Formats: sequence, C-alpha cells, structure tokens
Amino acid sequence: MAVNPDPKPGRWILPLVVLGMIAFTYFFVRELPEASPDTTLAAGGEETTTTVAGGGGNGGDGTTSTTGGGQSQLDPDTQAYLDEIDAIDSDLQVQRTDLVTANDAFNEDPRAIEFDEAVSRFEAVESATQDLVERHGALTPPEALASNHETLRTAIELASESITEAIAGLRSTDTGERRNAAVDAYTTAAGDYDTEVTNTHNAAQSASGG
Repeated sequence: MAVNPDPKPGRWILPLVVLGMIAFTYFFVRELPEASPDTTLAAGGEETTTTVAGGGGNGGDGTTSTTGGGQSQLDPDTQAYLDEIDAIDSDLQVQRTDLVTANDAFNEDPRAIEFDEAVSRFEAVESATQDLVERHGALTPPEALASNHETLRTAIELASESITEAIAGLRSTDTGERRNAAVDAYTTAAGDYDTEVTNTHNAAQSASGG
C-alpha cells in the first residue's frame, strides 16, 4: 500500500484560489483607462479650467480657458454701506408697524388706547425715526450709488416729517383727518425706502459686474 506523502492534500486549494484572485485583480487594474491630467473639476462656485492639447483636427493650441463661477464679490466699502442701509431699513419698518398699530388703536370706537398713550407711542416713533435719519446722513455712499443714496435720504426724511405732522394732527381739534393722512404719508415713505434699498443692491451688483 502506497503511503500519501501529504496527509492533507486539500490544504493547497485555498492559497491557490487567493493567488489567482490577486493575479486577476492586478491585470484588471492595469487595463483601466487613466484619468486625464488636463481637466480640473470645479466644486460649486469655483473656477473650471480646461486645457486643450495642441495639434489634432480641432486646431487646439495648448491654451487654457477659464470659466468663472458664482457672483462677483463687492468691495468692502460697498458691502458695508449696503449692510448699514439694510439695518436702517429694518428699523424703519419696525417703526412703521408701531405707528400704524398705535394709530389704529386710537381710531377704534371705543378707543383701545387713550390720548396720553397715543402721544407717547407717536413720540417714540418720532425719536427713533430721527435717529435713523441721522444714521443715514452719516453714511458716505460709493460713487456708483450716489443717486440711490439721495433717493433713500428723501424717503427717510419724508418719514420723519410725516411723524411730526402726525403728532400735530393728534393734538389738533379735527376729527383725525390730519393725523391719519400723516400716518399714511409715513407708511408710504417707509415703503419707498424699502423699495429703494432693493434698487440700491441691484445697482451695486451691476456696478461690480455681477
């Protein structure tokens, strides 16, 4: 009876299988196409750069073209100006709401607030609005936004004049026509300021090439 020199002949099967898998993977990876080094992929908002190789039927000359992404950036002074008129506008709209709320309450029958409270709330709006006029007047607009700045100034000064007139109407002996007309003028002026803020942003983007 012949003696088997290897009592466990099956133990060589697994290493052979592993070796075969490694060899297959090596040759498969070698056959994969290489990524082109001439193309840079851009993430959102970044530039895309493509290099065209010279020669060939397309007449490439090895030049590089760049396509910009995203909006143009405003210079710091312009951005600071826009941020400040945004803040003024936000405060002005708060004052408009406070004035209309107080005026409506005084117009109710029976009145939701009495004369002394109405005067106090109107005067608070007057003081806050005058502060906003001064804040706007302290701004130095970029040259490209000078016209917008004047339109904004006109609107906010009209709001200030209107609240002063509304208080005079509140103290008058008429039946409320003068006061209500002045409150309407204030809300219109505040709305005009808000609209012109949007126009100013658009003008700034256009001036910057955005």
